[in-house]
Amino acid sequence: MRHLEDAVILFRASEKAVLARVVPTPASPLRWPAPGRFIRQPHRHSDEGPFMNTHTLRKSAPASSVTQAAAGALIAAVHTVAARIGFTAAVAVTDQAGHLKAFDRADEAPFLTAEVALDKAWTAASFRIPTHTWNDYLADPQVAPLAGHPRLTAVGGGYPILENGRCIGGLGISGGSYQQDRQAAEEALTALGFELSGH
Repeated sequence: MRHLEDAVILFRASEKAVLARVVPTPASPLRWPAPGRFIRQPHRHSDEGPFMNTHTLRKSAPASSVTQAAAGALIAAVHTVAARIGFTAAVAVTDQAGHLKAFDRADEAPFLTAEVALDKAWTAASFRIPTHTWNDYLADPQVAPLAGHPRLTAVGGGYPILENGRCIGGLGISGGSYQQDRQAAEEALTALGFELSGH
């Protein structure tokens, strides 16, 4: 019984010692220690936190997105090209993060084209490369497991929307052959002055 009491006393003493080492006080904040050590530093009245200078820490990055007007213009341009080369289409435009910005499906376009067009736009925006290039990538056994991703669509007709070298969205087209979908995407992007990906 005496041994148990001694063990409890020893545990509580060691617990207090650990807390005294790791719990900062307002007058003595912690900075990032060397492995296995906590080092106290004098308190400074500034905007600098205990781990890094907040004046030099970059907290966000600007993210440009295709506008609603440009998204609508792309959809109209795609339908114009599709009518000229002989197919009806579903067209999806996403922002740079793959979220739907605008969508339209022609009356005669099969209902599955709606989902495929959106997934093409999402795929194109996610890696900032056209969807048809994924066929070559997926032939590599090291990349092939990505083919199991439910939204990855390695079929022509999806392009990143590029402005001044930056991806601002994704364009996805479905309804024709993969060559027709790809042609409609390229012509629509070019007509509106967007850059075509070099891939």
